[in-house]
Parts: sequence; C-alpha cells; structure tokens
Amino acid sequence: MLVHLIQGFCAQGYQVDLLLVRTQSAHLNDLPEGVRCIPLGPRHTWLASFALARWLRRERPPVLLAVKDRAGRAAVIARALAATDTRLVLRLGTNLSAALSSSNPLKRWLRLLPIRRLYPAIEQIVAVSEGVAEDTAMIARLPRSQIRVIRNPVITPRLAELAAAPCPHPWLAETASIPVIIGAGRLQRQKDFPTLLRAFSRVKQQRACRLLIIGDGRGRDSLAALAKTLGLRLGADGDLELPGFQTNLYAWLARADLFVLSSAWEGSPNVLTEALALGIPAVATDCPSGPRELLDDGRYGPLVPVGDSEAMASAMLQTLDEPLPASRLKQAVVDYRQAASARAYLDAMGIQAPP
Repeated sequence: MLVHLIQGFCAQGYQVDLLLVRTQSAHLNDLPEGVRCIPLGPRHTWLASFALARWLRRERPPVLLAVKDRAGRAAVIARALAATDTRLVLRLGTNLSAALSSSNPLKRWLRLLPIRRLYPAIEQIVAVSEGVAEDTAMIARLPRSQIRVIRNPVITPRLAELAAAPCPHPWLAETASIPVIIGAGRLQRQKDFPTLLRAFSRVKQQRACRLLIIGDGRGRDSLAALAKTLGLRLGADGDLELPGFQTNLYAWLARADLFVLSSAWEGSPNVLTEALALGIPAVATDCPSGPRELLDDGRYGPLVPVGDSEAMASAMLQTLDEPLPASRLKQAVVDYRQAASARAYLDAMGIQAPP
C-alpha cells in the first residue's frame, strides 16, 4: 500500500524520498522513477531514530509520513532530536488491541505506554478503517476527532492489466471445471488459515472443489500437517496447494470462484478489497476490523464468527451456489482507488497541489 501511495504522489507531481529500515522487498521494484530510496542503516526501528534525526536535520522536509506504529513512535523521537518543524503524519493499518490481545499484561503495558506518551505529538493520525480509528482513539486515549479515516489505495490503474496476465496455475485454467477457492496472506496466527482448512474439509464433503492458500510464513509446515490430519491431499493432483508468495496475486484472484478471508484480526484487509475489485465473491470473518465495513454488514458477502469453521463452511457453500454479480461486488470498493486515496493523504499531510 505504501508503494501504491508513492505512485499516487508521484503521479501528482511530488518528489518522494523513501526512508528504509529494511531494504529487501519485491515491492520496491514497482517504485516510480525518481523516488530516492534512503537506507537508514540500523535494521531496528528504534535504533534508526538517530539516522532519521540526522536526515530530518539535513533535508528539513515539509512532512514525514510514518506507516506503522513503531515507525510513528520513532519519528516523534527523531523530530525531537533534530529540532525541526517537519509535520508528522502516522498511518495505522491494523487493530492494535486485537494484535495485543494474546500478550501478557507486562508486554501489553510496555507497548501501550509509549503510544500514550508519543502519539499526542503527532499532528495527524490516519486510520485505514473506522474500526482502526476507534481502537486507536481508545488505546492512545486521544479524541476520536484527531484520527482521520482514509481508505487504502488498493485499486490502481494497472489492476486490470495485472489480473489479465497469463494463467498462473493449471487449476485456474479456463478449461478447468472444478471450483477453486483462494485464501491469501502470511502463514501466521493472524490469518488463521487452520480455520479455513477445517471449513474447506467440510465443504469438500458436499461438493468438488480445490483450495489454494497463497503466501509464505512459519506456519507452512503446521498447515501441511493439519491438511494431512483432515484427509486433504496436497499437490497438483490433490485438493490443496500452498504455492508460496506470488508477485502478481491479481492473476490468481481474478480466476478464483471464491475468496475467503479467515483472519483473527485485520486493519483493512487489502486482499479482500482486491478480490471484490476483481468481481470475485467473498466470505470473511467478522474480525476487528475492516471486513464488516468492506462487505457493508454482509450486503456484499457473508460475515462469519472468527474461528468458526462450521459457519465458514456453510457460508462458502452458499456463496459458491449463489454468487453475487461481479458488477455489484466492484461497487463495494469504489472508495479504494489509488488517486482518491493519494489526494486524501496529501490533504492530511497539509500539502497543496503543485503548480
């Protein structure tokens, strides 16, 4: 989403410097020409505060956009060290309360204390959904009016072109007759793919279908083990494949019969937005936060309780049998276009349009 934002800023005539703690990402290949990538050096956000302070003192930019909680806190410290008047804007993309729900009390307190001390120094906080905004106001003890909701710049002008790229998998070929269900995201606790596997095993008992879970992560081996326990066959001749991270996810999504978001928590789930933008029917957990807003209380797809594989299976079967028209699904995400999101961020950053 940050790369999409930068593309939107550059399209409107702005020069952008991208300050990096970690310098390895396939997404960096999509940056527009002219963007300066500046490695800060230390690979830990807190330690990078000192390098960031030196950059702020030297460059004195009008505004700094930090895109995660830790980056926002580091930016407050860096600006204080630099003694500059650069405006700070923080973008928050996840529900922090849900992310911290399994932490012990000490760890949670150590995370919340700097938020409550440092966030008041930030001129503008941007949340990616109403749920994230309300949660941030609560945990940071800030007035809700100080937090602005701006939709993610998910839908880019290249979306249709990328979606039309050659078919990436034999299950998704035009001649394929068995419905394909897709889940996507890092293979970690937040995405709760075990619930999706259990739901899929129930669906398979009632109709022929296949499942692709796209993404990498430490949970790969445990997912494969669970699949075996459930009697699911891994591989191109089986029921389930785990093809890993895919640079062009759109080419996969555009050919799916159903997308399922099984997350335990989110901020504003981009892959669900992308599926709807491509006209793909979806089922999602009613997790904090984002899916209920995207699906308009279930108007654009069923919402099911987090961790409830039986309810998820029922919703999957219902949606496979009676999918909503693609044109209606695309209407659900018209506010997530790149240009509109970039303009809203520029306004939040207090930047006027260039001459």
